[in-house]
Amino acid sequence: MNSFGRIFRVSILGESHGPAAGIVIDGCPPGIDIVDSDFEADLLRRRAGAAGTTPRTEDDQPKIISGVFQNKTTGAPITILFENNNTRSTDYEALKNTPRPGHADFVLHEKFKGYNDYRGGGHSSGRLTVALVAAGVIAKKILDNISIHAELVEAGGNKNIEEAIQAAVEAQDSIGGIVACTASGLPVGLGEPFFDSVESCISHLIFSIPAIKGVEFGSGFEAASMKGSEHNDAIVDAKGTTKTNHAGGINGGITNGNELYFRVAVKPTSSTPQQQQTWNKQTQSVEAFTVKGRHDLCIALRVPVVVEAVTAIALADLMCMNHSADRY
Repeated sequence: MNSFGRIFRVSILGESHGPAAGIVIDGCPPGIDIVDSDFEADLLRRRAGAAGTTPRTEDDQPKIISGVFQNKTTGAPITILFENNNTRSTDYEALKNTPRPGHADFVLHEKFKGYNDYRGGGHSSGRLTVALVAAGVIAKKILDNISIHAELVEAGGNKNIEEAIQAAVEAQDSIGGIVACTASGLPVGLGEPFFDSVESCISHLIFSIPAIKGVEFGSGFEAASMKGSEHNDAIVDAKGTTKTNHAGGINGGITNGNELYFRVAVKPTSSTPQQQQTWNKQTQSVEAFTVKGRHDLCIALRVPVVVEAVTAIALADLMCMNHSADRY
């Protein structure tokens, strides 16, 4: 539900327009250096304000409530909160009767019998990714000598990101994008098949990021049109280095020592400025409506650092499982 991980375990909490969003991290080893400034770089990458992103900006100052003493992790659960101070909840009053097409408004209302917090998407809002980024900062500290990097490589079908954003602003319509992620320096042997394969764990967390609709590892869907002799990665030394990397650094759900590589598809934000049609529960009819509030025209701009964070969380948990197995 709202928790993930076997050993390095995260539990997310909060709503978009509630008092705060936050994360509880259990299973973090003691003695890791943690200061507030550690979070600045990644939180800045996620922050809104640039062209194509929402005008809503938050301070995003992490408040560490537990698990850190004298700038060191204690081994106890780490709780980090981010206050919500820039909300305009009245913008969402209409959503009680007119759920946004493409959004979770309708299904959340049905699943939780109308008791869900509908303001800004409530608990399903992208606002909560601030907590994932914070957990990712700590997870990265566990992954010694492992480098994770994600970037937006395509937006709105255009590899020229600036050009794509300008077109979206002019059209006043939202666009999606593709994020590519790599992790280098991984050892051979991470992954616990069947159900905790590397792909399974990473994908599980990737799909927890709002707006994600697809993920592919290595050559991904292109592999379906390749021959085995083309797709197979020839091993060239005793370390398992391969000549090509169609497998994306994973064989049989286990890291093979080569670079981990995958791509993520981000859908267009459902809250587009364009007029749309939807069902009005009050009038019992389909009506034209326009979404109010402050929203991203291209949420994909803010996704790369979140992809890095959840990748780090998944790998940290797998690393902890590996270390646990090494004891026996």
